[in-house]
Amino acid sequence: MTSSVFAPAFDVERVRRRFPALAHKTYLNSGSHGLLSIDVRRAFEQYLGSRDERGSDWSEWLGRCEAVRQRMARLLNAAPDEIAVTASASAGINALASALRPSGKRRKIVVSDFEFPTSAQIWHAQAPRGFLIEHVPEDASGYIPVEHFERVIDESTALVAIAQVCYRNGAMLDVARIARLAHERGALLLLDCYQVVGAGSVDVRALGVDFAVGGMMKYLLGTSGIGFLYARAELGPTLTPTISGWFAQADLDAMDIYHNVPAPTARRFQAGTPPVPNCYAAAAGLDVILALGVGSIESHVRALTAHCMDRLAEAGCSLATPRDDGRRGPQVAIRSTDDSALVARLAERGIVTSCRAGNVRATFHCYNNEEDVDALVIGLLANRDLL
Repeated sequence: MTSSVFAPAFDVERVRRRFPALAHKTYLNSGSHGLLSIDVRRAFEQYLGSRDERGSDWSEWLGRCEAVRQRMARLLNAAPDEIAVTASASAGINALASALRPSGKRRKIVVSDFEFPTSAQIWHAQAPRGFLIEHVPEDASGYIPVEHFERVIDESTALVAIAQVCYRNGAMLDVARIARLAHERGALLLLDCYQVVGAGSVDVRALGVDFAVGGMMKYLLGTSGIGFLYARAELGPTLTPTISGWFAQADLDAMDIYHNVPAPTARRFQAGTPPVPNCYAAAAGLDVILALGVGSIESHVRALTAHCMDRLAEAGCSLATPRDDGRRGPQVAIRSTDDSALVARLAERGIVTSCRAGNVRATFHCYNNEEDVDALVIGLLANRDLL
């Protein structure tokens, strides 16, 4: 039956039928890997059929890569020329980092303490090149208010790197205010939106970010091994990555071994051969998101997570995720005395979750419903010794 908590923006039960694993699993782990839909499975099969029939089909493959670019542009409210199709979020960040140079007094990279390890590690790897890395810490509640950024971002800052939603506790930053602050002080801003894009709206124009990265294997319902980088049109041509390849060139057919001529668009942040099978899967996953409407998905997930948090709070569970709608993404993080053990016990009951930093993470998407919340609450209360 359809959830009774709120009036859904779409038929949740109809959506669930496109994800066969839900017939025998309570899946609350989209923040690690989105559930496999029949659409994505068919896309993989289509790729395999093409390989059997035609072997190499570059015209078709390039078309699939462009399909991903076009769909990501629609989702982010960007222009297609502002999107690079990458092998991962890490690949996008590395390409951007390679294009930045310490200049005069602007040598500081500001990194929030909400970052996923790969982002912070990449920026720390730039220290031997002359960059200084400074972190923005959390407050006592586990949140990072804008005031903390105000203390760190200054006239020496070249770039501010922030995760829109923290992978550990589901807390969401005030991206638009941080972006304005960075720009007022002459810095660029990179947004890692991996932990929200697809389950929540990410409008790069409205947020005012300069760059954004993410990948297709979580809330975008695609697969691993493919990601994206958004680069604001005015900035792309001013930056020349030293991490490059033939798909970053202005003319893919030039086959020029004597020069590097980057594309004038965000494609200059790409590298070698695109992940062709993953382009099939990513386009199919994006089609699911775009057909449902990310605004409708966001409303559904926000209502469902709010209901889940209220139920858990009433049951006496300690939550690491902010209750304020404006300060959380699609995740509910439950504090545990042994998070790995609790994830394992939930799995024994057919409830798929994950854990980070002492918290069990329940991450919600378009295919989750009130019954999933019920199963989670019952499973957690059956294991109070680990709460």
